Amino acid sequence: MIKYRLSDDPIDEDEAEEFKDPEVRKNTRCTIFLGCTSNMSSCGMREYIKYLCKHKMVQAIVTTCGGIEEDVMKTMGPTVIGDFNLDGKDLRSRGLNRIGNLIIPSDNYEKLEAWFMPIV
Repeated sequence: MIKYRLSDDPIDEDEAEEFKDPEVRKNTRCTIFLGCTSNMSSCGMREYIKYLCKHKMVQAIVTTCGGIEEDVMKTMGPTVIGDFNLDGKDLRSRGLNRIGNLIIPSDNYEKLEAWFMPIV
C-alpha cells in the first residue's frame, strides 16, 4: 500500500473527470490510517507506532485517549517492563496488572482514582 498509486488501476468508465488525467493519477496515493486502542501506546508497542510515523508509513492515527490516564498513573508509582506473554490472571491474583508488556501494581490505579475523583 505504501507504493500504491491510482495510476496502477485501470480507468473506470464512471471515473471522476479529474482522475482521468494520467498526471493526477500518478500523484494520487491512498491514505493509510492506523487504528489502535490507547493501551498500544502505553505498552511496548509505542516504539513500533513511532517507527511507522517517523518513516511516513501512516498518514493518520485514530486512537482512544486512555493512554493519558495510564501515563499519569505511571507517575504515581512503579511501572515495570515485563513480557507480553505473562499470565494476566496470575498477575491479577498478586495485585498486579499487565498493559501489554508493562506491569502496574493495583495500588497505582487506586492512587489515580483518589487523585482524579475530586477533580471530576
